[in-house]
Amino acid sequence: MIFEKVPTVPTAEELLDKSFRRATRAKRGKQILDRDSKLKAEESMLLTAANILTDNLVSIVRKFPSFDQMPLFYLDLAEILVGVEEMKMNLASVQWAGGKIHELARKYVGMMRDAEDAKVVRKQAFGRISSIVNSIDGNLRFLNDARNKLRKLPAIDDSPALVIAGYPNVGKSSFVALVSSARPEIAPYPFTTKGLAVGHFTRNGIRYQVIDTPGLLDRPLEERNEIELQAISALKHVGKVILYIIDPSETCGYTLEKQMHLLEEIRKEFAVPILVVANKTDISAPVEGADTGMSTLTGEGVEAVLEKLFGMVLEANINLSSSSIPASS
Repeated sequence: MIFEKVPTVPTAEELLDKSFRRATRAKRGKQILDRDSKLKAEESMLLTAANILTDNLVSIVRKFPSFDQMPLFYLDLAEILVGVEEMKMNLASVQWAGGKIHELARKYVGMMRDAEDAKVVRKQAFGRISSIVNSIDGNLRFLNDARNKLRKLPAIDDSPALVIAGYPNVGKSSFVALVSSARPEIAPYPFTTKGLAVGHFTRNGIRYQVIDTPGLLDRPLEERNEIELQAISALKHVGKVILYIIDPSETCGYTLEKQMHLLEEIRKEFAVPILVVANKTDISAPVEGADTGMSTLTGEGVEAVLEKLFGMVLEANINLSSSSIPASS
């Protein structure tokens, strides 16, 4: 996931402690015999502290991925969680501080060489540098909070995605577990109290993602808050096909009427192909409105459902490619 490798962002106090400790060690390594050696020791302290701070601040900015080149799915989720413009502003403040410290260090090194006491000038420089770093403490704390939130986003890539929808207990997670080559990864999803299950498998050399959406596409959209609706909107960027699972037996605890009502809402919300599958065929009869049936308990019909989904993904890709070709005159 693109935010997973972003390291913890230190506070201003942590940065200053680190840089000043290293600066003190740098001075201890110098032999102070005369005015020139004292000057070099003070210069070493200042440059060491400034370089460590500048390097750390620049590194903080570089470790965050570029929001201008980010996939739309993650861009939407970042906007929901932390605000993209706020992120850019806070990163810019940290970038500015790094450049300013570098500039100040060069200025004060020049002042040291003309001063009677280089130590006094170095202390003045440390005071100015400390003020700059402390002034961005709020920015650093914002970025660390944002980093903690963004790292929880599910790992979804550009490979074809099958989005699974339907009421709770209709068999969504069972389907994900059946078709995935490995046990589905349950990734924390910061918009609901539940997790987003992301499974992966390969068919005919193509890697697919199958995404279960507990807490999002499992109840009427009118019951959603604004954040949940935005999260649902973000799913539009990755979903090639939606598999909507219904339970005609109603042993899931929801009537078939409610299940079909949610289906109509999803159809209005998503402009992607939807395959409607009746699960639990081992205990229920065929139902009108379903494209096919299966049983995630016995496995019957699961492979046929997959084949239909693959065909829909292929057709969607063909239609997308055709629409991008200019019409001949």
